[in-house]
Amino acid sequence: MLVTLKENLSNAEEGNFAVGAFNSPTLETARAVIVAAEELHVPVILSHAEVHNVVNPIEVIGPVLVEFAKKARVPVTVHLDHGSTLENVKKAIDLGFSSVMIDASHMHYEDNIKVVKEIVNYAKQFEISVEAELGMMTSSGIGGEETASGTDEVSVGTDLYTDPIVAKDFVDRTEIDALAASFGTVHGIYISEPYLDIERLKSIFKNIQRPVVMHGGSGLEKQDYINVINAGVRKINYYSYAAKAGALAVKEYIQKEPNLFYHDLTVIAREAIKKDVKRAMDIFSNK
Repeated sequence: MLVTLKENLSNAEEGNFAVGAFNSPTLETARAVIVAAEELHVPVILSHAEVHNVVNPIEVIGPVLVEFAKKARVPVTVHLDHGSTLENVKKAIDLGFSSVMIDASHMHYEDNIKVVKEIVNYAKQFEISVEAELGMMTSSGIGGEETASGTDEVSVGTDLYTDPIVAKDFVDRTEIDALAASFGTVHGIYISEPYLDIERLKSIFKNIQRPVVMHGGSGLEKQDYINVINAGVRKINYYSYAAKAGALAVKEYIQKEPNLFYHDLTVIAREAIKKDVKRAMDIFSNK
């Protein structure tokens, strides 16, 4: 069942849980995510990140994600992750996506607001949910999809974190449905233990009265997930560790199996990804 991000996250708010948003650049990943969600009877978000156009262009994978969502036995949002332009957002909406993220967080504050408002005004015509980002997410450089301001020169620090007071102004002026906030996570594989500023997160959630989105959501400890959910996170972006699980499973299979066929590798990867995202979904349910 295809639903908007607003609908999925409203239900998450009522139940005090988070919906997992899993980037699905391949057919195997998308199938793994849908089957896992159906087996656990939980809502889910199938995401396509612009950086994954090199794997499968949105024109190719987008209709597949939408079709999976429509046929699923659980609520599924099809979401554009880290959209960069109005043109790309329009393309996702035309393909049937029910949610889009516009990422102008690298811009000056007023420019960020201007771009986001343009996207919100356009998306409202089609009753499409909009997510935007305030504060800058960094990348570990291992498996991550985004870096702060597109450069590796910015280091992780509280100066990059989302300001709770500014967040209220941003949400009030843009009228977005969900805010991606920076409070200590990074994109990619963690190379050191993350510091999550839970008090800052609580203040952001209290001020904006909107669902908070956590990017860089894979690779944390179970208690970290529970803490952020109880502090207001309703959408958790998860990809790098699931993709790594699929790759490791394929590597192990190749090392022990002398007669290799490509289709076998896709099955091995799909099952490993399914196992990993199913574990994540179970934690996100906050039961």
